[in-house]
Amino acid sequence: MNICGCLVHASVESVNNVRDGIQALDGAEVHASSDDGRLVVVVEDSGSTLASDQIMAMHQIPGVISVTLTYHHFEDLSQPVARATA
Repeated sequence: MNICGCLVHASVESVNNVRDGIQALDGAEVHASSDDGRLVVVVEDSGSTLASDQIMAMHQIPGVISVTLTYHHFEDLSQPVARATA
Protein backbone atom coordinates (compact mmCIF):
# COMPACT_ATOMS: atom_id res chain seq x y z
CA MET A 1 0.00 0.00 0.00
CA ASN A 2 1.45 3.31 -1.09
CA ILE A 3 -0.36 6.54 -0.12
CA CYS A 4 0.77 10.09 -0.85
CA GLY A 5 -0.68 13.40 0.25
CA CYS A 6 -0.04 16.32 -2.09
CA LEU A 7 -0.71 20.03 -2.21
CA VAL A 8 -1.47 21.11 -5.76
CA HIS A 9 -1.31 24.79 -6.63
CA ALA A 10 -3.32 25.75 -9.73
CA SER A 11 -4.01 29.05 -11.40
CA VAL A 12 -7.25 30.49 -10.03
CA GLU A 13 -8.95 30.54 -13.43
CA SER A 14 -8.03 26.86 -14.04
CA VAL A 15 -8.83 25.35 -10.65
CA ASN A 16 -12.07 23.64 -11.77
CA ASN A 17 -10.37 22.08 -14.80
CA VAL A 18 -7.41 21.01 -12.66
CA ARG A 19 -9.77 19.42 -10.11
CA ASP A 20 -11.52 17.51 -12.90
CA GLY A 21 -8.19 16.42 -14.37
CA ILE A 22 -6.97 15.11 -11.02
CA GLN A 23 -10.24 13.30 -10.33
CA ALA A 24 -9.91 11.59 -13.74
CA LEU A 25 -6.62 9.98 -12.65
CA ASP A 26 -7.01 6.43 -11.34
CA GLY A 27 -6.11 6.46 -7.65
CA ALA A 28 -6.26 10.25 -7.12
CA GLU A 29 -8.87 12.09 -5.07
CA VAL A 30 -9.28 15.80 -4.31
CA HIS A 31 -10.27 16.23 -0.66
CA ALA A 32 -10.35 20.02 -0.41
CA SER A 33 -9.74 23.16 -2.43
CA SER A 34 -9.47 26.87 -1.74
CA ASP A 35 -10.50 29.96 -3.67
CA ASP A 36 -6.85 30.81 -4.35
CA GLY A 37 -6.16 27.60 -6.32
CA ARG A 38 -4.79 25.21 -3.70
CA LEU A 39 -6.04 21.62 -3.70
CA VAL A 40 -5.43 18.88 -1.14
CA VAL A 41 -5.02 15.59 -2.99
CA VAL A 42 -4.53 11.99 -1.87
CA VAL A 43 -2.93 9.63 -4.36
CA GLU A 44 -2.50 5.90 -3.94
CA ASP A 45 -1.24 3.05 -6.06
CA SER A 46 -3.97 1.53 -8.20
CA GLY A 47 -4.02 -1.80 -9.96
CA SER A 48 -2.66 -0.17 -13.11
CA THR A 49 -0.66 2.89 -12.00
CA LEU A 50 1.87 3.78 -9.32
CA ALA A 51 1.22 6.81 -7.11
CA SER A 52 4.50 8.33 -8.31
CA ASP A 53 3.25 8.17 -11.92
CA GLN A 54 -0.01 9.83 -10.86
CA ILE A 55 1.94 12.66 -9.24
CA MET A 56 4.00 13.15 -12.39
CA ALA A 57 0.77 13.17 -14.44
CA MET A 58 -0.66 15.94 -12.23
CA HIS A 59 2.28 18.15 -13.25
CA GLN A 60 1.11 17.86 -16.87
CA ILE A 61 -2.47 19.04 -16.28
CA PRO A 62 -2.92 22.49 -17.86
CA GLY A 63 -3.21 25.15 -15.15
CA VAL A 64 -1.11 23.31 -12.55
CA ILE A 65 1.60 25.58 -11.15
CA SER A 66 3.15 23.10 -8.69
CA VAL A 67 2.63 19.75 -6.99
CA THR A 68 4.24 19.25 -3.58
CA LEU A 69 4.46 15.89 -1.82
CA THR A 70 3.51 16.59 1.81
CA TYR A 71 2.96 13.06 3.15
CA HIS A 72 4.02 9.55 2.18
CA HIS A 73 3.15 6.19 3.72
CA PHE A 74 4.16 2.75 2.46
CA GLU A 75 3.28 -0.67 3.84
CA ASP A 76 4.24 -3.97 2.28
CA LEU A 77 0.92 -5.78 2.56
CA SER A 78 2.46 -9.07 1.45
CA GLN A 79 4.38 -9.29 4.72
CA PRO A 80 2.72 -10.63 7.88
CA VAL A 81 1.93 -8.02 10.51
CA ALA A 82 3.58 -8.57 13.89
CA ARG A 83 0.91 -8.63 16.57
CA ALA A 84 1.58 -7.57 20.14
CA THR A 85 0.63 -10.09 22.80
CA ALA A 86 -1.13 -8.93 25.89
